[in-house]
Amino acid sequence: MSTPGLLVAAPASGTGKTTVMLGLLRALSEGGDTVQPFKSGPDYIDPAFHRAACGNASFNLDSWAMDSGLLDAVAAMAAEADICVAEGSMGFYDGVATRGATGNGASADIARRMGWPVILVLDVSGHAQSAAATALGFRRFDARIPFAGVILNRVASPRHERLVRRGMEAIGMPVLGALPRRGDLTLPERHLGLVQAAEQPELDRKIADYAAFLREHADLPAIRKAARALERGEGSGLPQPPAQRIALAQDEAFSFIYPHMLEGWRRAGAQIMPFSPLADEAPDKSADFVWLPGGYPELHAGRIASASRFLAGLRRHAEARPVHGECGGYMVLGEALVDKEGARHPMAGLLGLVTSYAQRRMHLGYRSAQLLGPVANLTAGTRLRGHEFHYSTILEQPDEPLAAVTDADGSVAPETGSRRGRVTGTFFHQIAPYA
Repeated sequence: MSTPGLLVAAPASGTGKTTVMLGLLRALSEGGDTVQPFKSGPDYIDPAFHRAACGNASFNLDSWAMDSGLLDAVAAMAAEADICVAEGSMGFYDGVATRGATGNGASADIARRMGWPVILVLDVSGHAQSAAATALGFRRFDARIPFAGVILNRVASPRHERLVRRGMEAIGMPVLGALPRRGDLTLPERHLGLVQAAEQPELDRKIADYAAFLREHADLPAIRKAARALERGEGSGLPQPPAQRIALAQDEAFSFIYPHMLEGWRRAGAQIMPFSPLADEAPDKSADFVWLPGGYPELHAGRIASASRFLAGLRRHAEARPVHGECGGYMVLGEALVDKEGARHPMAGLLGLVTSYAQRRMHLGYRSAQLLGPVANLTAGTRLRGHEFHYSTILEQPDEPLAAVTDADGSVAPETGSRRGRVTGTFFHQIAPYA
């Protein structure tokens, strides 16, 4: 796989990286390129925005959770594209302290492995020539990583731009764009990420505005010309399906599942059968397995509690066939969910779990797990890598643990998941199996 690519990165979160990414995806697509987007790290919200911007599914690349074969297999999704564009996460070099499958989860791992030149988005508000020192430090920190140049964001005035450009000229760093400060070019946020793409009715107009803004203030031909890639094999090891016919909950309350998981299931011949709990739809009666992904069930707890057809169908399925939930889906399988106002909503009752958002506490980080019981055709002893991010607090968890779970540093994690009969659940989202 040698499709040329770029990685859009930043020194830290909150610099405007996502705005640049979405504008670039749309602008390249409108210019006639078939664009394959990627997201570095375990984010499951940004890929939906990438798809909205360019029309193609976006896939996660994660150096902590994915081995070499899986990274190459996911990167090979770009084989039919003209260009691939990846969005970094957090600060470009930020990752965990302990190395995982192929790295520590930093965006720099992905740029280095794929050979994608980096476009560094710099928020230059509050400084001028000093921005060049930041750019120089990022370029020199790891000489193995190619840098295409910088895009200056939140430029205050033409004079401010001239001063910043003077610093970049001194270090020989190409300036690929200078974006004036625009308070209206923002997306609403929730917790540590964006509000989901499906919840924003004017998203297409906003992305079109980003693209027009980028065309006006960035050098798109120079950006396009900077794309490069290292030659790589097609890889192997996309996740195998847990069953042949999988009923998958999909709506605004259940949307957090990694795209490469679904692609692996489909390529292995599994049938994905979507249904909407918020529309009070029951899982298909012919399904071998029901999977409830994560999402935001706490925002829809009343509707879920009153979705009688969904809950009855879920309970009927669990009498004879397996059901699994991740994070939000896990909470819905439990006895009850307490919302942020303190109201208690009855859930499916297939597990004894009771969770609360009235007592918020952030749980965030990579997870390694070894199953203590089966999850559909994943047998006890199977080892998985994943990521956990939620604000709920466990009030009751009377069932047997599903897995022995540790964090990225190997410390024991208290959220072990649960199992009762054919029903299982975890707070972490599976990214990949590992040996």
